[in-house]
Amino acid sequence: MEVQVFGTRKSADTRAALRFFAERRVKTHFVDLNERAASSGELTRFVQKFGLERLIDHDSRRFAELGLAHARLSDQRWIEKLLDEPLLLRMPLVRSGNLLTIGSAEADWKTWTRK
Repeated sequence: MEVQVFGTRKSADTRAALRFFAERRVKTHFVDLNERAASSGELTRFVQKFGLERLIDHDSRRFAELGLAHARLSDQRWIEKLLDEPLLLRMPLVRSGNLLTIGSAEADWKTWTRK
Protein backbone atom coordinates (compact mmCIF):
# COMPACT_ATOMS: atom_id res chain seq x y z
CA MET A 1 0.00 0.00 0.00
CA GLU A 2 1.12 3.53 -0.76
CA VAL A 3 -0.53 6.83 0.16
CA GLN A 4 -0.12 10.41 -0.96
CA VAL A 5 -0.62 13.12 1.67
CA PHE A 6 -1.15 16.76 0.70
CA GLY A 7 -0.69 19.27 3.49
CA THR A 8 1.82 21.42 5.36
CA ARG A 9 4.26 20.56 8.10
CA LYS A 10 2.64 23.18 10.34
CA SER A 11 -0.76 21.47 10.12
CA ALA A 12 -1.41 19.27 13.16
CA ASP A 13 -3.83 17.08 11.19
CA THR A 14 -1.24 16.58 8.43
CA ARG A 15 1.42 15.60 10.96
CA ALA A 16 -1.08 13.19 12.58
CA ALA A 17 -1.79 11.59 9.19
CA LEU A 18 1.91 11.18 8.43
CA ARG A 19 2.49 9.68 11.88
CA PHE A 20 -0.50 7.31 11.46
CA PHE A 21 0.87 5.86 8.23
CA ALA A 22 4.48 5.80 9.48
CA GLU A 23 3.43 3.78 12.55
CA ARG A 24 1.86 1.22 10.23
CA ARG A 25 4.88 1.20 7.91
CA VAL A 26 2.84 2.43 4.96
CA LYS A 27 4.89 4.04 2.21
CA THR A 28 3.95 7.72 2.15
CA HIS A 29 4.55 10.39 -0.45
CA PHE A 30 4.19 13.82 1.21
CA VAL A 31 3.37 16.88 -0.89
CA ASP A 32 4.09 20.06 1.07
CA LEU A 33 1.58 22.63 -0.16
CA ASN A 34 3.93 25.43 0.92
CA GLU A 35 6.38 24.23 -1.73
CA ARG A 36 4.11 22.87 -4.46
CA ALA A 37 0.38 23.01 -5.10
CA ALA A 38 -1.68 19.94 -5.90
CA SER A 39 -2.15 19.44 -9.64
CA SER A 40 -5.41 20.32 -11.31
CA GLY A 41 -6.15 16.63 -11.87
CA GLU A 42 -5.55 15.73 -8.22
CA LEU A 43 -7.73 18.57 -7.02
CA THR A 44 -10.49 17.59 -9.46
CA ARG A 45 -10.57 14.05 -8.00
CA PHE A 46 -11.27 15.44 -4.54
CA VAL A 47 -13.88 17.91 -5.87
CA GLN A 48 -15.70 15.12 -7.72
CA LYS A 49 -15.88 12.95 -4.63
CA PHE A 50 -16.54 15.50 -1.87
CA GLY A 51 -17.72 18.64 -3.61
CA LEU A 52 -15.91 21.94 -3.73
CA GLU A 53 -17.33 23.34 -0.49
CA ARG A 54 -15.83 20.57 1.67
CA LEU A 55 -12.35 21.25 0.27
CA ILE A 56 -12.27 24.90 1.30
CA ASP A 57 -11.04 25.65 4.82
CA HIS A 58 -13.20 28.63 5.76
CA ASP A 59 -11.44 28.86 9.14
CA SER A 60 -7.91 29.11 7.73
CA ARG A 61 -5.79 32.18 8.27
CA ARG A 62 -5.21 32.46 4.50
CA PHE A 63 -8.99 32.51 3.85
CA ALA A 64 -9.34 35.47 6.22
CA GLU A 65 -6.25 37.25 4.84
CA LEU A 66 -7.68 37.13 1.33
CA GLY A 67 -11.07 38.42 2.55
CA LEU A 68 -12.99 35.57 0.99
CA ALA A 69 -15.74 35.35 3.62
CA HIS A 70 -18.23 37.11 1.35
CA ALA A 71 -16.78 36.03 -1.99
CA ARG A 72 -19.22 34.59 -4.50
CA LEU A 73 -17.11 32.78 -7.06
CA SER A 74 -18.06 30.20 -9.67
CA ASP A 75 -16.87 26.63 -9.09
CA GLN A 76 -14.26 27.03 -11.83
CA ARG A 77 -12.96 30.26 -10.26
CA TRP A 78 -12.77 28.55 -6.83
CA ILE A 79 -10.74 25.72 -8.33
CA GLU A 80 -8.38 28.25 -9.91
CA LYS A 81 -8.12 30.03 -6.54
CA LEU A 82 -7.32 26.74 -4.77
CA LEU A 83 -4.61 25.97 -7.33
CA ASP A 84 -3.11 29.45 -6.81
CA GLU A 85 -3.60 29.45 -3.02
CA PRO A 86 -3.25 25.84 -1.77
CA LEU A 87 -3.32 27.01 1.87
CA LEU A 88 -7.08 27.52 1.41
CA LEU A 89 -7.51 23.72 1.31
CA ARG A 90 -8.71 21.72 4.28
CA MET A 91 -5.78 19.52 5.26
CA PRO A 92 -4.66 16.88 4.88
CA LEU A 93 -5.89 15.55 1.56
CA VAL A 94 -5.01 11.85 1.51
CA ARG A 95 -5.15 9.53 -1.49
CA SER A 96 -4.46 5.84 -1.89
CA GLY A 97 -5.38 4.73 -5.39
CA ASN A 98 -9.04 5.67 -5.78
CA LEU A 99 -9.57 6.07 -2.03
CA LEU A 100 -9.71 9.69 -0.86
CA THR A 101 -10.16 11.55 2.43
CA ILE A 102 -10.18 15.16 3.56
CA GLY A 103 -9.00 16.21 7.00
CA SER A 104 -8.40 13.82 9.85
CA ALA A 105 -10.06 10.54 8.85
CA GLU A 106 -8.36 7.93 10.99
CA ALA A 107 -11.31 5.53 10.86
CA ASP A 108 -11.13 5.46 7.05
CA TRP A 109 -7.35 5.07 7.07
CA LYS A 110 -7.67 2.09 9.43
CA THR A 111 -9.95 0.32 6.95
CA TRP A 112 -7.47 1.04 4.17
CA THR A 113 -4.57 -0.49 6.09
CA ARG A 114 -6.53 -3.65 6.97
CA LYS A 115 -6.85 -4.66 3.30
